[in-house]
Order: sequence, then structure tokens, then C-alpha cells
Amino acid sequence: MTVENTIPKGYRADANGRLVPETMIKPIDRARDELVQELARQARIVSDGLREFKSRVFADINAFVDLSAEQYGVTLGGKKGNLTLFSFDGAFKVQVAIAEHMVFDERLQAAKHLIDECIIDWSQGSRDEIKVLVQSAFQTDKEGKINTGRVLALRRLDIRDEKWQKAMQAIGESLQVVGSKEYVRFYERIGDTDQYRPISLDVAAV
Repeated sequence: MTVENTIPKGYRADANGRLVPETMIKPIDRARDELVQELARQARIVSDGLREFKSRVFADINAFVDLSAEQYGVTLGGKKGNLTLFSFDGAFKVQVAIAEHMVFDERLQAAKHLIDECIIDWSQGSRDEIKVLVQSAFQTDKEGKINTGRVLALRRLDIRDEKWQKAMQAIGESLQVVGSKEYVRFYERIGDTDQYRPISLDVAAV
């Protein structure tokens, strides 16, 4: 039995679940309700269509990549990785990208401890820019997560200190890939140029 079937005839449930006689609902409130209900219904249809389209896109691309590999007697399995496909005339291109979700394990704390020791050891000789970079790298966001990119940026600093190098090794070894997500993007060429603009499937960007 649905929620609608449990509501007595002549009543409607408000946002708090309270039963309100339909005769007490203002016409403008009814009109608003009808508008939102209809738009939401259409949005669900579009969303379901996009979900089916996405599944079909990945299935078709994977099938094509397998077909292409067969030309060389190669059999591919699993996710196909990052790739770009162009139409014959170059008017369109499709990009498939795999974004890995990476996190740090407990070894990051050891790296942070070693880096702190470096800052203390260098004391007067340490550059303020490096201190700021270190502080920024280990700051957490509102969810308490550390920005992976900022931490990894520390490894690009050309610092020969043995303790620093050990900290950088700890950072690298603490990085773990815990998942991945596939993305597909579509582009069309702008006129006769070599530039492409995205074909947006985002309602806000259309």
C-alpha cells in the first residue's frame, strides 16, 4: 500500500506529514504543487534516459575497443582506460577517462612527523614559502579530508635533506587507490578550427 492510498479522500499530506483538507489549500499552492510535480516527473524521465544512454555509451565503446584490438589478435579485459575517439571527419570526439579515488593510510602521519622535524631542524634557515606549503598541504576540508593533490605537490620540491626524502617516500607509499570512476565527455569541433567545445549533458550548462 502506497502513502497516497493511506491518505483519506479529500485530504493531502504536507511536508511534515500532516493531513490538510484540500478545501483549505490555497489555489496558488495547488498550482505550485502541480507545477513541481509535473517538472519533477519529467526530470525523472530525462534522468532515467541519461542513465540508459551512459550505460549504452560505455557498452558500445568497450565493444568497439575490443573489435579494434582483435585486428591485432589481442583480447582486452576489464576497464579500457583513458582514450579519445574521433569521427572520420574530425567534427566530433568522445573522451573516456578513469578517475582514481586515492586516500592516504596511517603512514601519512609518519611523513608529517618527519616533515615537522625538518622544519624544526632548519629553523632559521627554512624558507617561509616551504612552511606555508606544508601547512596548506595538511589542512583538512569541512569533511576532515586531506587534499591529495596538495600533499603530492610536496614531492615536487627539490629538497635533498635525507629526512625530507624519507618523508616523501612515506607519502608515496601511504597513497592507496580505493576505487575508480569512469567518465565520458563529448565534443564538437568549432568551425574549421582545431578547437573543440563540449556537448553538455549538464542541465545547468546547457
